Amino acid sequence: MKNFRFTISYDGTRYFGWERQPGKDTIQGKLETALSRMTGAEVNVIGAGRTDAGVHAKAMTANAYMDTDMEPEAIRDYMNHYLPEDICVSEVKEAADRFHARYRAVGKLYTYTCYVGDTKPVFNRKYVTTLDFQPDVAKMQQAAQYLVGEHDFKSFCANPQMKKSTVRIVDSIEITRRKEYVYFDFHGTGFLQNMVRILVGTLLEVGAGKIPPEKVKEILEAKNRVLAGPTAPPQGLCLQKVDY
Repeated sequence: MKNFRFTISYDGTRYFGWERQPGKDTIQGKLETALSRMTGAEVNVIGAGRTDAGVHAKAMTANAYMDTDMEPEAIRDYMNHYLPEDICVSEVKEAADRFHARYRAVGKLYTYTCYVGDTKPVFNRKYVTTLDFQPDVAKMQQAAQYLVGEHDFKSFCANPQMKKSTVRIVDSIEITRRKEYVYFDFHGTGFLQNMVRILVGTLLEVGAGKIPPEKVKEILEAKNRVLAGPTAPPQGLCLQKVDY
């Protein structure tokens, strides 16, 4: 059995997230179906993380152990032939036996994109969240500084029954406006369920003037999801890369 590493991009619009679910279309499910067909045996694909339903990825990393003599490029070509048009395997490499896409990951970069133009983003509509107001970027940047570092992000976790630690390290949050788009870039060692989307929803409340920037510190320290802002819609979120 050889261990193979995959770099995958996908449009998550029509999928129920990364993780396989019986009777539902998922990214992991589609990948495993293609590889099982290729090898004639059941294949378990391990992803670097679990993106939510409707969330996209430009460079998700995954790995799988397979018994095959096919070269990495031939595996890539086979997968792209049989995968649907909204999933692409950009690279396949033979990896060290101990490589694990999730446990070996040391960082992830997510970008959340909002459209703030006067009309409609017709060709980008599946990949942005359209706002009906002009957010104050400076106030959102101010609020974001309270969130950078190692903190307990329980207030920004969608799972109230989370039994594992909700402490995470967010290395940086950059918020920029370029023409008709506002971009939120989050880099960290790992993120909780819906964490990035709840952070964006909270920062947008600041940008709309509903929450003062310094209030975000209180929300963080309260460890209470009810106090944070809404969960931003999934289509604006994209996993950009995974660091190893």
